[in-house]
Amino acid sequence: MTTSPHAPEEEQQQMHLGIALLPILVLIAALGFNVLSVYGDDALSGSSQMIIILVAGFAASIGLLRGVSWKTQQKSVISTIGNAMPSILILLLVGALASTWLLAGTVPVLVYYGVKLLNPTIFLLACCIACAITSVVSGSSWSTAATIGVAMVGIGRALGIPDGLIGGAIISGSYFGDKISPLSDTTNLAAAVTETPLFDHIRYLLFTTGPSMVISLILFTIIGLNLDTSSTAVDASIVLNAIDERFNVTLWLLLPPAVTLALIMKKVDAIPALFVGIIAGAVCALIFQQELLSEIVSTDKSYPLYRMIMGTMFGGVEIVTTNTQLNDLFSSGGMEGMLGTVWLILAAMTFGGVMEASGMIARIMYSVKKMATGFFSLVACTAGTCIVTNISTSDQYIAVALPGRMYASLYREMGYSSENLSRTLEDTGTVTSVLVPWNTCGAYHAAVLGIGTFTYLPFAFFNLLSPFMTLLFAWFLIKIKRIEPLDEDREAAVSA
Repeated sequence: MTTSPHAPEEEQQQMHLGIALLPILVLIAALGFNVLSVYGDDALSGSSQMIIILVAGFAASIGLLRGVSWKTQQKSVISTIGNAMPSILILLLVGALASTWLLAGTVPVLVYYGVKLLNPTIFLLACCIACAITSVVSGSSWSTAATIGVAMVGIGRALGIPDGLIGGAIISGSYFGDKISPLSDTTNLAAAVTETPLFDHIRYLLFTTGPSMVISLILFTIIGLNLDTSSTAVDASIVLNAIDERFNVTLWLLLPPAVTLALIMKKVDAIPALFVGIIAGAVCALIFQQELLSEIVSTDKSYPLYRMIMGTMFGGVEIVTTNTQLNDLFSSGGMEGMLGTVWLILAAMTFGGVMEASGMIARIMYSVKKMATGFFSLVACTAGTCIVTNISTSDQYIAVALPGRMYASLYREMGYSSENLSRTLEDTGTVTSVLVPWNTCGAYHAAVLGIGTFTYLPFAFFNLLSPFMTLLFAWFLIKIKRIEPLDEDREAAVSA
């Protein structure tokens, strides 16, 4: 008997929950062993991708045994990969963007002025706030990470801040804006799938988002005040001199990120906005870094300027300075450097597509939904569904849309306003996606920032606090909006 993702509840119930959960449990166990016991930080070079593909094959075999044809599963895989294509294109463009901005001197200039203005004590606080403001204005955690985030990594490393703390501050700030900005796609998606007015959703979301952010800022401040970077920080004068010697330092080099962020704020789609940013970086390199370009070209007489610019975009660039600690920062793999992450996304989407086609996702959702008896259990089930969906389908949009559609009627039946659901979707679906290494968000940020997901995860305070905050509000019934019953006159007017 075939069990489709949209099968009625009777058919979903016939699949044993253990069978539906088995591929997810195997995946988590296999990836945990692969990362913790064998490959460590090198797991994303190919071994984790292979594990996801192998477990997808295991899940597909279960689907075949249950009567779901391979053609049906393949169609679902193609559909999920198709949904991920914009993310893949953005990821490739970010690779080219990082390389061209490096060649132009944009990233070095951001590091230059950042080292001048910031110190280790206030860095984490300033980093989180800067990323939060940028994300609120742009509506995108991805764009924030690719612009301000990359610069903050360089500044933080020069100041001797550990990578995990840098990544945690960037992720926390970026996802604050991703949750509450009216320009954010997930914010609009959560409001749309729950039929909640956008600004009602944002206002209600601030009740849990605000405290989570305040606590995160306090934690980053406390850590900064007690952080000893005397043995890891680079002498500021050495950093500044190394950048001065290699690049033409001018504020004009801030034009590429300014133009890119301006386009995003004007609601221009991320792909054309990033494309313009790449071109702006290439133009700035040609205008302001002529001495550097001449030196690079002169190292190979057969390597003309055109080939160097193109090679920077697709193959990356390495710029050697007098400071060895800056050399790692001033190197980028271009589009080619993102191919491992693209592979990871393709593998994860394959697994998610198979799980959905075989009806396993629907079976898990059915069981979770049955556990919702009171308001707290309803919110807890919604949160659990979002997190499991992020893990099993590797896509934050599915983790927001699927539980949103699934629980909308149940919230209404129990007399709770849709704002409660839309808030829970954002507090658990949006923010936890970046904490899963094989989720598109986790893979993207790890690749762009050059900081592993498990490295920044313990310090992504905002993302870790948000699910607990929404559960806390549900437990103590804080700011829980009920559906107001219609009085007789209003009810008659609505019926008419």
